[in-house]
Amino acid sequence: MPSTSQRVGRFSESVIRHMTRLANAHGAINLSQGFPDFDPPEELKRAAEQAGRHGPHQYAVTWGAPNFRAALARKQSRWMGIDIDPDANMVVTCGSTEAMMVAMMTACNPEDRVVVFSPFYENYVADTILSGAEPIYVSLNPPEFRFDEADLKRAFAQKPKAVILCNPSNPSGRVFTRAELETIAGLAEEVDAFVITDEVYEHIVYAPHRHTYFAALPGMDRRTISCGSLSKTYSITGWRLGYVIAAPEVIAGARKVHDFLTVGAAAPLQEAAVAGLNLPDRYYDELLASYTAKRDLFLGFLRQTGLRFCEPEGAYYVMVDIAESGWTDDRAFCDWLVEDVGVAAVPGSSFFRDPVRSWIRFHFAKRPETLEAAGLRLVGLRGRAARAKERV
Repeated sequence: MPSTSQRVGRFSESVIRHMTRLANAHGAINLSQGFPDFDPPEELKRAAEQAGRHGPHQYAVTWGAPNFRAALARKQSRWMGIDIDPDANMVVTCGSTEAMMVAMMTACNPEDRVVVFSPFYENYVADTILSGAEPIYVSLNPPEFRFDEADLKRAFAQKPKAVILCNPSNPSGRVFTRAELETIAGLAEEVDAFVITDEVYEHIVYAPHRHTYFAALPGMDRRTISCGSLSKTYSITGWRLGYVIAAPEVIAGARKVHDFLTVGAAAPLQEAAVAGLNLPDRYYDELLASYTAKRDLFLGFLRQTGLRFCEPEGAYYVMVDIAESGWTDDRAFCDWLVEDVGVAAVPGSSFFRDPVRSWIRFHFAKRPETLEAAGLRLVGLRGRAARAKERV
C-alpha cells in the first residue's frame, strides 16, 4: 500500500471538534466548539423556508450569487469604510474555513514563509502546511496576549509572503489596537507581504474596545486579503457561508482556487442569507448587547471558581489559567472536566506553538440558561480539580 503524503503527518485532527464529540458522548454542556444553541433571526428562518420551497436549487455563479454578492458588498462597504465592487472584489466561499484556504493558496507559493501569531486558531497552521508554506511563529504573550515588537520584526526579517491576523482573536479574545495594526502594516509594506485577515467576529467587540478593519488602514487595501463569514454574526454556523474580499488581481486568482476546491457555496442558503445582510444597523447593536450580557454572566461564574482568566475584549471565547489547580496536563484536565464536571472546554495546547499546558478555552455563545447551568457546575472548580488531581 502506498504511503500517504508527508503533509498530513504534520498536523492533527481538530481538537476542538474532538471535544464536541467527547461532550456528546458524556452528555456534557459543550463550551468547546463555538456554535450557538439559539436560533438565527426570524427574517433568516423565513427566508430559508422560502428558498427551500422555491429555490434556487441548482448551482449559483461559482464565485457567488449576484444578489448575495450585491447585498454583502453593500453591508461590508458600509462597515469596513472601503468601496467594494461585488463583481471585482469578492468571492463567496463555503464558510470562512474555505475562505482562509483560498486566501493562502492564492497568496503563497511552496516554501514561502507565513507569520502566524501564537496562540492561533488551529486551522491556520494546517492551512499554511497544506499550502506548501512554512509558518513563522510570533508569540502573543499571556495573560494580556500582546506581541513584542522586537519578536515581530525578527519574524518579518525572514521575508514572509504573508501574515495571518485574527482580529478579534480566537482563542484569546484580544482586539488589536490601531497602533498594533499600524506596526504590522508598516512591516508588511517593508517586505511586500500580504496580510490575510480573519475578521469573523467583527461585530462582537466589547466597549471600550473598537474593531479596526485592516483593509481600511491607509494603503492597505491592495495588500489585504480579508476573510469573513456570516456564521457568527447571524448565528448560522451550519450554513457555511463565507467570503474573501481583496483587490481585483487577487480575486482573479482566488476565483480559480475556489472553483476547483468547492465549485460554490449552497445556492438556496445564499438566497436566504440576503435577508440577514439587509437587516438594519440596530440588529448589530442588539447582537453586541446580547453577547455583552452573556460574557458578563459567564465571567461572573468564572470569578467564583477562583481561577485566573483573561477578560475577552472581543469574540466569544475566554482563556482560563488552570495552573493553580495543580494540573499540568491541559488535555487530561479537559477530559476530567467533561467526564466528572459535565462541561466541555478546549485544551489550550492546541492553540500554542510552545509547549503551554496551563490554559483552557471556554466559549459563551449560549443561551443564558445554558451558561447558568454550566456556571453552576464550574463553581468550586479550583478545589474540586485539586482533589481530583491528588487521586490521579
